[in-house]
Amino acid sequence: MQTHVQIGFELVKGIPFLLAAADIVLMHHERYNGGGYPYGLKGDEIQPGARIFAVADSFDAITSDRPYRRASSLEFGREIIQGESGRLFEPQVVDVFLSIPAEVWSGIHHRNTVPRNATPDDAPQTENQIVDSAP
Repeated sequence: MQTHVQIGFELVKGIPFLLAAADIVLMHHERYNGGGYPYGLKGDEIQPGARIFAVADSFDAITSDRPYRRASSLEFGREIIQGESGRLFEPQVVDVFLSIPAEVWSGIHHRNTVPRNATPDDAPQTENQIVDSAP
């Protein structure tokens, strides 16, 4: 598990337009309290982008189906993120994350839950598509 940040870093640093994101990939499992990896960085030692990505990546992991468990609810994901503020995640990043209304997260989640092998007809419809297709 811990090697995936190094593998991701090696892949991304070789792509010119993603080079600036390579350190974010490498540091996204560093923890605000210093308990992460690969370097055990803490607080401001961690790049701001990696501190933001850590929250987003964790929320996605909590609220997405995995081969070994079902997705947790969006509300539960928000509770976990809040509970880890100051330990795993930078409190200011968590505050901004939690300031985003739950309805926004619900809309994002809905748009991103279309199966990968879905056809365009399987995609969630937007409000405009529903109105435009009404008889």
